[in-house]
Amino acid sequence: MPILIASVLWGTTGTASSLAPSGAPAAGIGAAALVLGGLLLFLSDRTARTLPRRCGPRERWLLAAGAVAVAGYPLTFYPAVGRTGVAVATVIALGSAPVFTGLLGWLTGQGRPGGRWAGATALAVLGCALLVLGPELAGGGGSVEPLGVLLAALSGLAYAGYSLIGGRLIAAGHPSGGVMGAMFGGGGLIVLPVLLAGDLQWLASLRGTGVVLHLAVVTTYLAYWLFGRGLRHTTAQTATTLTLAEPAVAAVLGVAALGERLPAVSWSGLAVLAGGLAVLALPARR
Repeated sequence: MPILIASVLWGTTGTASSLAPSGAPAAGIGAAALVLGGLLLFLSDRTARTLPRRCGPRERWLLAAGAVAVAGYPLTFYPAVGRTGVAVATVIALGSAPVFTGLLGWLTGQGRPGGRWAGATALAVLGCALLVLGPELAGGGGSVEPLGVLLAALSGLAYAGYSLIGGRLIAAGHPSGGVMGAMFGGGGLIVLPVLLAGDLQWLASLRGTGVVLHLAVVTTYLAYWLFGRGLRHTTAQTATTLTLAEPAVAAVLGVAALGERLPAVSWSGLAVLAGGLAVLALPARR
């Protein structure tokens, strides 16, 4: 349940970002949200500040790798959006993340994904693709830049990486708040130069500040605090599949709050996505 709630919060990202001042760079918005949200996660849990000292050498390397993966997501996803559009980048990033998580978990000895996970993930990814790409499919679509596709896939890999690392450290007995705080605090430090190198005039406006506060507090701090708690009882493979609920929430918000219209293929995709998540979320029969 915490992971599904986190997905609902992440689903507000697109609607909130659309309210940013015109001319605000997408990468700058993402970097600002990560810097502030990561700082909140780091400062709100005292175990985040002591976690590196209580970890062994191998776990400290995992924490560092997790911070790099956290920073890598916005640095690859937002440029992908600029090259391929929101729809294609979202489908590739979110759709590839569960696949990368399953493969990486298998390769690192965290268990081979089961048939139920594979079936539910396939349904959820298909539904996500139909939901998000529905308007483009109905309108005939357009060209997709290969570099944008590669960047979106790298963002999916980054998401899978820090999900797996976070899950592994939490399973080893470390507090979820401390793990999320250490990784996101480190990730925020890594992207800070990117934020400072850009034009920050948009951030001084009331709308710019409001958007960043929402993204930092709601979609970063609160959502990843919940995500970390969910990883206590859910494998990273299952968690990344459940977060495919995010585009469904974003689509419904777009219709309700922004007056957007979805074609029939998108509504069909929403139903398929819901079915895949239900298969995964409902308890298995014994």
